[in-house]
Amino acid sequence: MTAPVRPYSPALSRRTLLASFAAAGAASVLRSLTPAAGRSPILTRPIPSTGEKLPVVGLGSWITFNVGDDPAARDSCAEVMRAFFQSGGRLIDSSPMYGSSQEVIGYGLRKLGKPPQLFSADKVWTSSGAGGPAQIEESRRHWGVPRFDLLEVHNILSWEVHLQTLFAMKAAGRLRYVGVTTSEGRRHDEIERIIRNRPLDFVQVTYNLLDREAEDRILPLARERGIAVIINRPFRKGELIQRVARSPLPPWAGEVDCTSWPQLLLKFIVSHPAVTCAIPATSRVDHVRENLGAAYGRLPDDAMRRRLVAHVGSI
Repeated sequence: MTAPVRPYSPALSRRTLLASFAAAGAASVLRSLTPAAGRSPILTRPIPSTGEKLPVVGLGSWITFNVGDDPAARDSCAEVMRAFFQSGGRLIDSSPMYGSSQEVIGYGLRKLGKPPQLFSADKVWTSSGAGGPAQIEESRRHWGVPRFDLLEVHNILSWEVHLQTLFAMKAAGRLRYVGVTTSEGRRHDEIERIIRNRPLDFVQVTYNLLDREAEDRILPLARERGIAVIINRPFRKGELIQRVARSPLPPWAGEVDCTSWPQLLLKFIVSHPAVTCAIPATSRVDHVRENLGAAYGRLPDDAMRRRLVAHVGSI
């Protein structure tokens, strides 16, 4: 029997948040911040510039962690982070663009005792080149980390000057990796030029079963240039999950150890050889555990990827 397909909800009611937090909190007493015992090793991909391995599923924070000062909502997000680390996750992604998400991440990290496996990924997002360092420092304080693992220029806004800042930080040992981002297929020509001409460690783009423009040039070029790839909007802000909910999970999903549509959608993404990590966002403990399930077991081969594209296209 397959797991039910979840409807997308960008925000939860206070009552739902409280119930979710209570359930997750009780369960957390029985778990430590390690992957589940007896499970196969989590699937990882190396960062080409260093060989450091990252789990193929991370955690986004756009919309879902923008909960302001609501105590119950912040605690619920902390429990999502707890479940993420328990399931073997490492990379958490945020941005100054995402409202209170950075502060909420910092709250969760403090509550969880600052898990050492964290791979902190954030962005610089300001049209003022001179304002970049101050924004980065404010973001670091929100997270409460000594330094970020990865900083990217968000939507390549004022990217020339910001990349100078980030490369200088990396050279000084105040940053480990540098990258750029875009989303929804925008400005791929400019992203391509940056990839070709700058020594990036990471690039972040949109890629999913319906948005596959990145397959044409960006993903092959990133692989050729030895640049890690983070994938945003893997579910199209929930639209893709709503679409496939019209159809039952195909029985052949079991051939790649998937028990739900979200897992199958994520495995399509992370099975591309250029992809390092996908970052679905969620505010629910059950969903983050389901998403991390895509980081275990078998991945689709080329034939199944083509079959999945055709199947979803027919829904």
